[in-house]
Amino acid sequence: MATSQAPGEGPVRPVSVSLHEGTIAALKARTGKRGMSAYVETLIQRQLERDRLHELIEDAETEHGSVDQAAVDAKRAILRGDAAGSADAAGSADAAGSADAAGSADAAGSADAA
Repeated sequence: MATSQAPGEGPVRPVSVSLHEGTIAALKARTGKRGMSAYVETLIQRQLERDRLHELIEDAETEHGSVDQAAVDAKRAILRGDAAGSADAAGSADAAGSADAAGSADAAGSADAA
């Protein structure tokens, strides 16, 4: 019985893929003839990671609802070091989050009382 291996694990073996000639030329120009396999392996692993991340986001949104774009923008501004913009954005996002939390608590309390 064969065991399932994670991307990047296990022995390397040749496979055949079909690519457009222009893609092959660009790949060879970037990697040289001997670096193509490693480059393609890295690209595939990266895409698999992105696909899995997308699936996790979809699962989280199904369970918890969509993210608040204002909150995302505020956190992104903090990460980029935009302190002036992030303070205003974070304050409004925190206020919105507090209002959402309070609304959820009120709804939960009402459900408990019923």
